[in-house]
Amino acid sequence: MTPKLQPSQTPNSRNKKSSKVPWFERLMAVLALGNLSLVLFDISYVPGRNFYFRQLPVLTQIYDPFKGITPHRETQKYLETLEELKNQVVQTGLPSPQVAAKLQEINNLSANMIDEDPFRVASKSGTLEKIKDRMRDRTPNPQQSAKQSFKTFWSPEYLSKQGWQQEITWFDAKIKPLIAINYYREIGENGEFTDKFWQIDLPFIAIFAIEFLARTYLISRRHRSVTWRAAMLWRWYDIFLLLPFWRLLRILPVTIRIHQAKMPDLQPIRTQISRGFVANFAQELTEVVVIQLINQMQQSITTGELTRQLFQSQKQRYLDINNINEIEAIATHLVQITVYKVLPQLQPDLEALLRYNIEMFLKQSPLYQGWKQVPGLGNLPAQLAEQLVAELSKLVTIGPQDAYEAFKIASEDPVGTKLSSQLVQHFGQALGAELQQQQTWQEIQILLCDFLEEFKINYIQRLSEEDFEKILEQAKELQRIAPR
Repeated sequence: MTPKLQPSQTPNSRNKKSSKVPWFERLMAVLALGNLSLVLFDISYVPGRNFYFRQLPVLTQIYDPFKGITPHRETQKYLETLEELKNQVVQTGLPSPQVAAKLQEINNLSANMIDEDPFRVASKSGTLEKIKDRMRDRTPNPQQSAKQSFKTFWSPEYLSKQGWQQEITWFDAKIKPLIAINYYREIGENGEFTDKFWQIDLPFIAIFAIEFLARTYLISRRHRSVTWRAAMLWRWYDIFLLLPFWRLLRILPVTIRIHQAKMPDLQPIRTQISRGFVANFAQELTEVVVIQLINQMQQSITTGELTRQLFQSQKQRYLDINNINEIEAIATHLVQITVYKVLPQLQPDLEALLRYNIEMFLKQSPLYQGWKQVPGLGNLPAQLAEQLVAELSKLVTIGPQDAYEAFKIASEDPVGTKLSSQLVQHFGQALGAELQQQQTWQEIQILLCDFLEEFKINYIQRLSEEDFEKILEQAKELQRIAPR
């Protein structure tokens, strides 16, 4: 039974109480959300390291060790040699033996970089191709050789002719950043890249594990019929917070916790998603059920099973649940409606039809023409026809009512009951025998199957056009008016 509300427990006060979320729930929701954010950042770090390196270089310095990322020796040597070359030019000027030695060294490093592809370990071979294309555009040669382009660029003659400052500024803007983003990633004994995210994730897993055990234990204590293991199954989605793998699945418990903590309340989104799912599912399910039902009915008609059920049911054992013969009751109601409601409304139409047919018959009769010639008796046939029409219409409309009343009175007598039962039985047998005639039943089968086929097509057409959003809105309104 539903407990009665105390005077102070109004619906508004209950809603206010239920809207308050314990601070612990909010704290754990924030903690789970923070952990999921770290997981997403860790997953996106390597693919997005170029962005972090350019925009947040401090972040890459902090997080690179967790992913086993270190500067690549070859590209790092290249950048260091480039800085030494700049310093030497400042000290001695471009035309000097020291600068020429550095230019030769950096030329050798350029050739080695092209041959050995130090970008391959970081899956950045495309970056090397971009460097080679830009160098070919800057210093073209007939062979379209990247090595020759580097050799030309790092020659004293070219730098003197084009201008040292201009060329080194271009190199620092277009080539140096591409070399700087390269890195080397350590590979562990298991053959996989080094990943130390577990060091960040482990404290979160420990907190969630302690909370999971404590929460499920309290549930089992609060509900005596629930074991600790069953309580763990209640909170099955929290297990994803404890797994050191498949970390993306943590989005499920995090979403549930945020919803429970109402940070924000995700009920409108959940309702809309469920409504869309129910609408599509209900439409497809209804179509399948209706089509299967109609197909079974058509199969029953075609195979003759319906005939056996209708006309041979008296020979079979029948289970009656209410001591009422529903078919006879329906037939009785149909007879009453036909006799008392339908036939009286048809009396004017019957009189018009009878009058027209009798008048046409009399006009074609020689006897009627003779009566018209007799003085004083010319209107007699018309009067007789009018009386005949009235009597016939009464016979058709009022007669069945009198006959039905007399039949009801007679049925109260044992003999009348026996005779009426015999009449109904013989009527059913005669009707069944006639309907089971080969030609008659074939025609009925064809008509019924065609009708069901048309019904199936038209019903499914209307079903696909039905506004399920409107139906769901009506269901929601009914739940609001009469809550369960």
